[in-house]
Amino acid sequence: MIYIKKPKEIEMIKKSADILRRVFHKVDEYIRPGITSKELDDFIFETIVSFKAEPAFLGYRGYPASSCISINDEVVHGIPDQRVLKEGDLVKVDIGVNYQGFFSDAAKTYFLGNNGDININRLVSGTKLALMEGMSVIKEGIRVGDISHAIEETANKFKLGVVKILGGHGVGLRLHEDPFIPNFGPKGNGPVLYEGVIIAIEPMFTLGSGDVREKENGWTVVTKDGSLAAHFEETILVTKDGFQNLTKVVYG
Repeated sequence: MIYIKKPKEIEMIKKSADILRRVFHKVDEYIRPGITSKELDDFIFETIVSFKAEPAFLGYRGYPASSCISINDEVVHGIPDQRVLKEGDLVKVDIGVNYQGFFSDAAKTYFLGNNGDININRLVSGTKLALMEGMSVIKEGIRVGDISHAIEETANKFKLGVVKILGGHGVGLRLHEDPFIPNFGPKGNGPVLYEGVIIAIEPMFTLGSGDVREKENGWTVVTKDGSLAAHFEETILVTKDGFQNLTKVVYG
């Protein structure tokens, strides 16, 4: 069931989203080659707590960290460890915030290099644009499939693989709520979205086929062909005539 948030709930979710935006601003300044993904996760934990909030991911279904840090061919749910981030790595950072029981979720891809690789630029730019195209169709009365179609069209334009077993979701009173939002599909399919619904849109594309598998740790999703992957995500409020980007992590 898709839950339409009440005005007071929306205000609290906005506060959660604002904290998440500020956390990512700190990550922008901190992330660099030479640190481990565990050091980055520790920094994220400390930053979230400094804003009097809690990491939404820590302990969620047994997840052992405060963030998901996925490197190169890892798409999502990378568990932070002692791996050192290197020059040229493509690092996906996914963070959720729980502020007084209200949730927000966002993700951003960082390229720790000089942006000289044409294919990496195509991957990162295409995935980022797909998020914008998915948001651009939102207003009361659209169907989930309208968002999915806009995202998939962008993948096709950039000749990128769509990760089809993963997608966006409702968010706000829980970390994951209905509806599920695929990153592919025809227009006009799926549930109708109404004013007051809050969703997380998150295109995940690859330079390969888009086929993925889960690693032995039971969490981390990687590309089957070893190709690089990118991931961007924002928490979005559906309004009467459009949308509000609550997190403003990717598009401020």
